[in-house]
Amino acid sequence: MLSGRFSAACAKSRLTEAPMYDVLILGAGAAGLMCAYTAGQRGFTCAVLDHGPVAGRKVRIAGGGKGNVTNRFVSTDCYVGENPHFAAKILRGCPPDLVLAMLDSFGIPWEERDHGQLFCTVQAVRLVENLTARITSSGSKILAATKIDDVTCAGGMFTAHTSQGAISAPRLVIATGSPAWPAAGATDWGMRLARRFGHKVIPVRPVLCPFVLPDSWPLHGLSGLSLPARLSTESMPKQRSDVLNGMLTDALLFTHKGLSGPAALQASCFWRPGQTLNINFLPEKQIIEIMHQPDNGKLTPSGLLKRLLPSRLAALLMDLLPKVTAERQIAQLGKAERLSIAALIHDHQVVPGRTEGMGRAEAAAGGVDTGDINPKSLESRLVKGLYLAGEVLDVTGLLGGYNLHWAWASGKAAAEAFRH
Repeated sequence: MLSGRFSAACAKSRLTEAPMYDVLILGAGAAGLMCAYTAGQRGFTCAVLDHGPVAGRKVRIAGGGKGNVTNRFVSTDCYVGENPHFAAKILRGCPPDLVLAMLDSFGIPWEERDHGQLFCTVQAVRLVENLTARITSSGSKILAATKIDDVTCAGGMFTAHTSQGAISAPRLVIATGSPAWPAAGATDWGMRLARRFGHKVIPVRPVLCPFVLPDSWPLHGLSGLSLPARLSTESMPKQRSDVLNGMLTDALLFTHKGLSGPAALQASCFWRPGQTLNINFLPEKQIIEIMHQPDNGKLTPSGLLKRLLPSRLAALLMDLLPKVTAERQIAQLGKAERLSIAALIHDHQVVPGRTEGMGRAEAAAGGVDTGDINPKSLESRLVKGLYLAGEVLDVTGLLGGYNLHWAWASGKAAAEAFRH
């Protein structure tokens, strides 16, 4: 627990003896490491504190261990939050090429994959090792396996009371991430700390997370089946960029609980409990046009769909049609029957019961409200010298390297705002 109440200015009182640094960074994830790395280049010493056993735990395991470190198409369209455009200035200050230049400087090879995703071609632990080496060589320290009992603010100084003693600095950066992926040590501690400093916190929810569908869903029983699909919800922006449209059309994976795969994970960023999930099982073709083709007139809808979709899926979809419709030749179908088939294929609707929760989520939407954060420096407007970076803020990226990019960009921006 934190002691006392915080106001816009830190109260003045005598500080206890504590090791002094220029910056105190809470969290040794991507945002915290980038902040310390950039600050060190600018002559600032940092103490980076983390309760985990090693630095960069999420970076080490992201992207199957190869670290989906950024994306060629970074833009605010690829982020969600109460004000996703808050990130615009920060993103402009850290284009993807800057992240790639960092990899090049470390001698780490990289490659581009689908949808502009950029990965290391070696284990991402090498990236973490290079960052930590540069940080420590600049005179900063990374204190892993360090429990933080309290953080106090007095006389313009922040002090972390930890399992390794008290550590002080005139600047504090909260870069503790979100509660998503608790197996990697994630908690909401930083959000609770920000709240004690007077900041509002938008309630968090799991995103980049599989859907659990109700037992009554007629398409259960297809576990393991995958196909390209496009998912949408009513919360998605009506005007979407070509990049975002492409990302929302991706592999959909049926699971024993419901739906996963990139298409489902992307949709989870927009979905809210109680909303309908709309699924287009044939996003690149129009079934109405295909049914109008003369060569298909003698086929039954069942026969046609088995040519276009996995046979197990086609069979279950046909079970949702009246038997007389499914068994007639396409040439004999009326307009209403054809439209009902099109709706079944291009606008299959289901209301998920829930997602699989924070334990399976790759990220969490919500976090510290950006309304009281300077969009250029990421300094708190409530407490001088307090900065916030990374996923602790209400800025969450879609699947494809966007969250790691936001971590790099925000950590860099905070460090560049420090003044000697």
